[in-house]
Amino acid sequence: MSSHAHPLWIIEALSMRLASPSTATLAQRLYQALRGWIQNGELGAGSALPSSRQLARELKLGRNTVLSAIERLTAEGFLETRPGAGVFVAEWRPSGRTSISVASAPPSEAELSLSARGERILDFSAGLSDRYTAFAPGVPALDQFPRERWQRLLRRHQQQAPLEWHDYQHQGGVPALREALCDYLRLSRSVRCRPEQILITQGAQQGFELAARLLADVGDAVWLEEPGYGGAQSCFVSAGLDTVPVPVDAEGMNLEALPTSAPSPRLIYVTPSHQYPSGVTMSLKRRVALLETAQRHRAWILEDDYDSEFRYASAPIASLQGLVDNGPVIYVGTFSKVLYPGLRLGYLVLPEALIEPFKRANARLHREGQYVVQSALATFIDEGHFARHVARMRERYRQRQACLREALAPAVERGLELSEGQAGMHLVASLASHEFESALVARAEAAGVLLSPLSRYYLEPPGRPGLVLGYAGATEAEIASAGSWLAEQWLGLAEDV
Repeated sequence: MSSHAHPLWIIEALSMRLASPSTATLAQRLYQALRGWIQNGELGAGSALPSSRQLARELKLGRNTVLSAIERLTAEGFLETRPGAGVFVAEWRPSGRTSISVASAPPSEAELSLSARGERILDFSAGLSDRYTAFAPGVPALDQFPRERWQRLLRRHQQQAPLEWHDYQHQGGVPALREALCDYLRLSRSVRCRPEQILITQGAQQGFELAARLLADVGDAVWLEEPGYGGAQSCFVSAGLDTVPVPVDAEGMNLEALPTSAPSPRLIYVTPSHQYPSGVTMSLKRRVALLETAQRHRAWILEDDYDSEFRYASAPIASLQGLVDNGPVIYVGTFSKVLYPGLRLGYLVLPEALIEPFKRANARLHREGQYVVQSALATFIDEGHFARHVARMRERYRQRQACLREALAPAVERGLELSEGQAGMHLVASLASHEFESALVARAEAAGVLLSPLSRYYLEPPGRPGLVLGYAGATEAEIASAGSWLAEQWLGLAEDV
């Protein structure tokens, strides 16, 4: 079809187009055909269209169908009506242009390349998977959550929700939930706080992002545990911060191992109660030293207390935040591990000076929501369901860890080393080399088993070889089967070494 096609040719082309099978309406198909030809340049500016009556008659369409398509194209600027002359293709391209990008070849990979920061963020997502298998780290026992009771609470609070909860909110969270959390944290975690200091977020990750954006500028340094949690690592990278890895040993983050040339931190991220992923607990001596270091550098400590409820050999360890009054600590908590990840609720316990800035910034950057869910969760806590659920899960996870140890026993007897597992939802298996780690991961992928290599948790390669083996989210039967498979594979590779 030429750029100034004769009206009869347009009718013939439209007849062929409309004869093809399609689920779209006739008006939509007529509109799409004409718009496509105009954008591609097959109908150039100034081309005359047949009249609406002629199109309707020749194409055997209702005139309203034709008018609907023409009016839409006219409203979009592709067609124009000239009184007494008819309908014509408008001069819709910028002056001098003969093509439009939508009709050009698709961009190449080079043209669509991400920023260097974007590429680094994707590196941290390499271990993410939709497959919840026996070894998936950080996944709670979803099958054990009291869903029916929770659904009843949600329905009740939905029916009772005040009208203002449907509007934008900037309270920092439902007051009842902040009060319930305050009581819980003071009793179970020795956190020093008032309800007003608690800011409800959409998960711990949002808390990290708020801290990174409000307390540090691009290029500022953040000290992180090495190895450490990929979610926090990716958050600080995305904020443009200079990530400085601090080695972790049997007592937790070891500040003395930092070189003297390390930049002064603006933020320090730690998981002192149960270091992720090594599982060690930061000693009291290290905690005091960390607080003193933060005060000396005028830095803020982000204390991520992600699964402190699940300790098997002792009561939960008191929080770092509770060691001193008015310390430079932001306490970060989440319900993803103790309840379920899809809940998307976490919280910050903020020093007094940060309450209003964080509340205002959160309302502006992320908006607040899920007030019905928050209200239901407050009742879930107040009525004792939360405490009972945590107690049940603590015992269930103890059993599942024991099941994993039993399944791996043949390999352990031959030298496989497992972490102590005094707390948490995973064990760490140490491996002899990175080649051993790569071989096991490759065999697992071929067998449809998800394995998380320990080396992936390090900011600076190569890291220590090993496996992070989650056990909380799988049944005992799944753990026994996958554990036996892993033990067999480890024994086979060990014999080849």
